[in-house]
Amino acid sequence: MKAIVVHQYGGPEVLKFEDYPDPAPGPGEVLVRIAATSVNPIDYKRRAGLTKDFYPMTFPGLIGVDLAGTVTKLGPGVEGFSVGDQVFAMADNTYAELCVVKAAVLAKVPKGLDLIQAAALPLVTVTGNQLLSATGIQAGQTVLVVGAVGNVGRSAVFTAKDRGATVIAGVLQKQMDQAKTIGADQMVATDDDDVIASLSPLDAVADTVGGRTAGKMIAKVKPGGVFASVVGAPQDAAKYPSVKVVPVFSHFDRKTLEFMAAAVRDGKLVIPISERLPLSEAAKAQAEAEQGGSGKILLVA
Repeated sequence: MKAIVVHQYGGPEVLKFEDYPDPAPGPGEVLVRIAATSVNPIDYKRRAGLTKDFYPMTFPGLIGVDLAGTVTKLGPGVEGFSVGDQVFAMADNTYAELCVVKAAVLAKVPKGLDLIQAAALPLVTVTGNQLLSATGIQAGQTVLVVGAVGNVGRSAVFTAKDRGATVIAGVLQKQMDQAKTIGADQMVATDDDDVIASLSPLDAVADTVGGRTAGKMIAKVKPGGVFASVVGAPQDAAKYPSVKVVPVFSHFDRKTLEFMAAAVRDGKLVIPISERLPLSEAAKAQAEAEQGGSGKILLVA
């Protein structure tokens, strides 16, 4: 098969489109012919060696965590899937034409959802849902989602609204118009200290940004409230012992992925796709992604 092979840590230029051995499914595994994968921050951080202490690479190796494709072969003991099924998942080594995935972490693409579009969803929608869930927010309570126009943020906003919470979208001033489209009840500019100072106490914060913004937001959480984050605790979290700080690490959940994907299919949640590039142009895709932007970049195999 063709794949994006990494021979050493470095910049986007270390991503090489070349031949790589075909994987074969073992017990409980499924072989998927990939239709598309997507670019996530974890991909380029791993390529650069920024995650080697907890998520190292073995060279030559592959990267990538999102996939959508078609089942081509079942390993021994696999039930619930058939050759020809359209599936998607969070997996490993997805920048490739073929990928072996444990059946336990595979989900079927909901009918009516485009297979290529489905590749944009696994990591960001599940992470956003789990981030919001970690706040413990309940109907009638108020949660502020920091970085609300990002893909994880959008998913957290949708989940909070689905649970009956009042949602404040925390975005940069330049993103205020964009934030009007994501379904939040209110918006605040996180780079306007006067606006932040005037905020009423919050039941919870769901943070996707970190840094100085996180420090400002934890100060607005009520005693006994929750500050959940996918980017680590605020540096000054110790100043707020009455706030429960919850780190969130995304893990696969089939029901969550199916629920979030159905919301995308039905137009209730929008995960913008900014570009579709061939798999061979992964270096270009990652270079663009590292420059920022809210739209997902897909790599079509």
